[in-house]
This record gives sequence, C-alpha cells and structure tokens, in this order.
Amino acid sequence: MLPEPIQKLIDELSKLPGIGPKTAARLVFYMLSKPKEDIERLGLAVLGLKENLRFCSRCYNIAEHELCEICSNEKRNQEVIAVVEEPLDVIALEKTRSFDGLYHVLGGAISPIDGIGPEQLRIQQLLDRLHSENTKEVIMATDPDFEGEATAAYIKDKMRESGLDVRVTRIARGLPVGSNIEYADEVTIKRSLEGRRDY
Repeated sequence: MLPEPIQKLIDELSKLPGIGPKTAARLVFYMLSKPKEDIERLGLAVLGLKENLRFCSRCYNIAEHELCEICSNEKRNQEVIAVVEEPLDVIALEKTRSFDGLYHVLGGAISPIDGIGPEQLRIQQLLDRLHSENTKEVIMATDPDFEGEATAAYIKDKMRESGLDVRVTRIARGLPVGSNIEYADEVTIKRSLEGRRDY
C-alpha cells in the first residue's frame, strides 16, 4: 500500500495521454529523488499553463498575449490561412519552415460519435474572419482521417453558402518518406497518385 500523496499523484499522472500507471509510478518515484526546488519549479510551470496562457483572439492558437506570435508577425502572408484541428498541428507545420501564412485552430474535428458537432468547433469564427480579412486562399490542413475529411468538406460547403469567393485547397496526402509502395494501402496509393505534381 502506497502513501496517499504518492498514490494521488500516480492517479493524476495516469490521466495524461500516453501515461499508464507504471510510467506514472516511475515519474513519481523519480520526482521523490529530486530536490524540493526542482519539484516546486515543475509545479509552478504546470500552474503557469493556465495562468499565463490564453487563446489568440484571431486564430485561437496558444498565446501569451491577445495575439499569438504568428498573428502579430506582419511579415507573414496575410492572404493565406491554414485551417488546423489543434495547436499541435500549428507546431508541426511550423517545423517544416515551408509555410509563411496564418492559421485558424478549430479546436477539434466533427465527430458525431464523440458528440462533437460543427457548433462545438470554431467554424463560425473562421467564416467571420474570412468575411472581414483579405484572404485569398484557405488551406484545409485537417487530419486525413474520416473526421478531418468531413470537417474540411463541411467548412468548404459553409464557405460557399456564405458567398465567400476564396480559393480552397487541401493538403496533399500520400506515401511517407522512407516507406515502400508494396506495403501501402490502396487509399494512400490512390491519393498519392491524385496528388502528383511535375518533377
């Protein structure tokens, strides 16, 4: 039987994605071996997530101020918006250093099974933004799964219904680097053929 403070922390850490009870226990016992100052810094950093961060008022990415660093950067291409599901998607796209436009974070994808409909996402905010900004292209960068595809199609339809004359594109999908064609599924191969470009 573990002391209550240890068991409580194991239980809380186990709620995190990718952390099971064994990993949580290892983390707790590792923390027990550290000086009190290290644990206090960790605790303050966790509290700072909620106290010092907010959502950008323009794109809904994580921000320290009213606007995130991307939206407040005037050097970014203000005419292109990549629509993504989560802030982690922004990080993934930024790591490529190949996109210099803006973002719009939906906060998820349409998933009736999980009780998430269009009204739970920031789709209306995107439409309002497109009506007020000089956007020339919207890149649908939602995940290439059923929910992501349904969300992208829904947004495209809503844009057309609201009379927006903006180019809508979809991120290309296909074979990952280092993979073998023989092991890829038919849908992936089909999409990679459809998304081919000049070489």
